[in-house]
Amino acid sequence: MPKKSLVNIAGIVAIATLLSKFLGLLRQIAIAAAFGNGTAYGAYNFAYVIPGFLLILLGGINGPFHSAIISVLAKNINPEFKESDRDVAPIMESITTLVTGILLLVTVGIMLFAEPLMHLVAPGLFIAEGELRARGMDLGAIADLKITRDIAIQQLQIMAPMAVLAGLIGIGFGALNAADAYWLPSVSPLFSSLAVLGGIGGLAWTLGGKILSPEYAALGGAVLAWSTLVGAVLQWLVQIPTQWRSGMGGLRLRFEFDRPEVKAVMRIMAPATFSSGMLQINVWTDLFFASFIPNAAAAVSAMGYAGLLIQTPLGILSSVILVPLFPVLSKLTDPKDWGELKQRIRQGLILTALTMLPLSALMITLALPITRLVYERGAFNAAASELTASVLMAYAIGMFVYLGRDILIRVFYALGDADTPFRISIINIFLNALFDYLLVQKFGAPGLVLATVGVNITSMAALLWFLDRRLNGLPWKDWSLPILGLMVASLAAGLASWATLGATQNLWGSDGIFQQLVQLGCSTLAGLLVFGGITWQMKLPEVEGAVAQIKQKFFRS
Repeated sequence: MPKKSLVNIAGIVAIATLLSKFLGLLRQIAIAAAFGNGTAYGAYNFAYVIPGFLLILLGGINGPFHSAIISVLAKNINPEFKESDRDVAPIMESITTLVTGILLLVTVGIMLFAEPLMHLVAPGLFIAEGELRARGMDLGAIADLKITRDIAIQQLQIMAPMAVLAGLIGIGFGALNAADAYWLPSVSPLFSSLAVLGGIGGLAWTLGGKILSPEYAALGGAVLAWSTLVGAVLQWLVQIPTQWRSGMGGLRLRFEFDRPEVKAVMRIMAPATFSSGMLQINVWTDLFFASFIPNAAAAVSAMGYAGLLIQTPLGILSSVILVPLFPVLSKLTDPKDWGELKQRIRQGLILTALTMLPLSALMITLALPITRLVYERGAFNAAASELTASVLMAYAIGMFVYLGRDILIRVFYALGDADTPFRISIINIFLNALFDYLLVQKFGAPGLVLATVGVNITSMAALLWFLDRRLNGLPWKDWSLPILGLMVASLAAGLASWATLGATQNLWGSDGIFQQLVQLGCSTLAGLLVFGGITWQMKLPEVEGAVAQIKQKFFRS
């Protein structure tokens, strides 16, 4: 069967990811309404650090397992891949056997050592009561801290099997994408959201309004953990039939670890896992310092709610740009193809700037009304909105460098070089800890996010410098001038959005869902019109090419 074009792949990924992110947003809205910034969800944010770290690291699209498998299989799979072609099955089954065996040991370790692991994740939850009293903390706050700690330990033990599931999901994603199957990997995360929504709905139906009461925090925390685990199981199970039909192997144990393809995958996977892991360790570092903030549960809850608002558009656009681009990059590694490779890198960076920069400007301007509209109901009150909005603004500042860094890392993976991103990531761990220490004291939870933004900026700068040396020079002027122009356009869009928001609030007030929705719509539209007008005048080839392809596809339809 013919290979899909980049536009077709991007369309499939966009629709599937949009569905997944929409369900993810509904899940977060349900959590906010049920638990607010209380202990159950605060504990869950600490407990999810390790399982979530593994799920994102190993099981995520564009993660190291996914990237390593694609970079090897894309060079071995026949473009006319058919169901009868089973040559890849032994490779996939051997990789699955090896990875599952290792991750089973990790799962057992997490279950046995949940308390000391939680001590590493959030040492602020384990401070002695006498020291807390000396710091001026009242008895109620101390009791909440203890409850948060106990719930977090229990949740971590429940979610420990996600270590194995993360590896299986990531391997399956890579295999399916290599076989030109993009819909299921992109849409499967919605099953995780459905499981959590079902768990919260069942608890709310059983207990009624009592779910909001502090005495039910432990039960609510357990439901969150179990439903998250069930969601990961579903996310793995739904991909198995398609993987079988594609000839990508099944659940058979196979120990052919000496196959060249298996060794090639592991050569890329091991350093890539460590490299991506270093990036995720920054998340742990943030929560490490967050555990010392007064009312740590509220701080990490705000980071979770704001992070979801950022990850919803970022995840969609990241998948749309990275998923179709990475296989192309992997086929342009020969020095004679470096000219085209540089053009593809520019294409990825310009598309990133074109999407991320205006989104950043709009989210910074509209952080509070967005937060109020999405979350402010049930247990989520005005104080929670203010805190979450401040964190959201900090996240929005770094959207471009977050995705731009990911594109550059994939270039190094395509070139077979996972060591350079790894070394940069090690340095960034120490930078992140330093920035966290300096900024959390002055800005609290937003300071932790700003520290991560600073690390991403330094990481992207270092990756560009090494890539310039690796590819015998980069066209800096050709890349930087359009991005600077898009920055100016985004600034103008933010100012237009801010002025429109102020005018509509003076006219209609800011209370009521209808008023908030209209104000957000008008402010967003004003900003996008300004950005679109300036961008169109820039005559960017990436914009004109995308518009031409869309027109061609529309008129053909």
